[in-house]
Amino acid sequence: MTKIRPLYYFDKKYAREMISFLNDDVLFINNIVFNPLAPLYHLLPLSLKSFPESYVLKENKEMKGLITVAPAKTPTKQMEIQQLLFEDNCYGDAEEMIQYVVSKYKAMGTASIIVRIDDYLSDLIRTFVSKCGFSQISYEKLWQLKENNNLSLIDFETKFNPKLFRSYRNSDAQLAATLYDDELLPNIRPLLGKDTKEFKDEFFKGLSYITEYKYVYCDYKTKRVYAFLFIRSTDNKNFVLDIINSAWDDINIEEIVSFAYYQIKKRTKDAKLFVKTKKYVQQNEKIEKELIDNNYECIQNKVVLTNSSMRVIKNEVQEKKYTVLGQFYSGLSITNKSEI
Repeated sequence: MTKIRPLYYFDKKYAREMISFLNDDVLFINNIVFNPLAPLYHLLPLSLKSFPESYVLKENKEMKGLITVAPAKTPTKQMEIQQLLFEDNCYGDAEEMIQYVVSKYKAMGTASIIVRIDDYLSDLIRTFVSKCGFSQISYEKLWQLKENNNLSLIDFETKFNPKLFRSYRNSDAQLAATLYDDELLPNIRPLLGKDTKEFKDEFFKGLSYITEYKYVYCDYKTKRVYAFLFIRSTDNKNFVLDIINSAWDDINIEEIVSFAYYQIKKRTKDAKLFVKTKKYVQQNEKIEKELIDNNYECIQNKVVLTNSSMRVIKNEVQEKKYTVLGQFYSGLSITNKSEI
């Protein structure tokens, strides 16, 4: 008989034994929360959750699987499955854990659960889609500079103009949310759109499990903002650069990435930087082409899946014309609703 329960602090030993086959289990362990106060934290309402929660699948006294779910800044809007571990070919165990967290957090009030899976894990993707009610919406890729070990801080510093960058402020949150939503493809906005709150720094930011550096790429004369840079890491060694840029302005990718490299290298000498690209944004193809031209290689391609209770409604268009303030436009009537 199997049972799913929260991961407790005394499970750390058994979790290490379960992942002993990994070449580097430190990163995996660091992304699992072994909090002595976990029993109390699991009792908090969804709106107060700010750290990942892990659950284990046990059969008798044997640990057979593990799943970790992390909240966004607005947990009622989105949660993310970050870790999933189970025995080879035991997709029934994986399905049981996925269904457990989906039903648990949907019952608590979250609107969407998202997961990113390496594209070569086709059997796992099928489990999410056919068994657990998820749908594929897009792809995300991670890129890395092929030869960056020989570059020093001075080499990176000469490739960007420091006057074009400044630190991120909470007053930038509204513009960041606007740029983010504007760059999304229209059919993706209801599923992945964000509001201003999600771009504001919390008062207890230092207690977050994620290290994050934020910057603004702008014209220092006109103050026009072209892009926002979010550099994140869970282990202070591997950093991911996420760029939110205007869908209408061209940006210098090489300059932005060089600035990001400089910021992490001056803090951590052996830090690695990965650049994220998102297929669901309008300038994705252009950015990926620039990365390839600048000697970057794609090292990871992830499928983005979601189990969302949101609905995208398609309206039928009538051929009638109306006049409003002297301007003509086609009227819309909700005569037929269907999901897409």
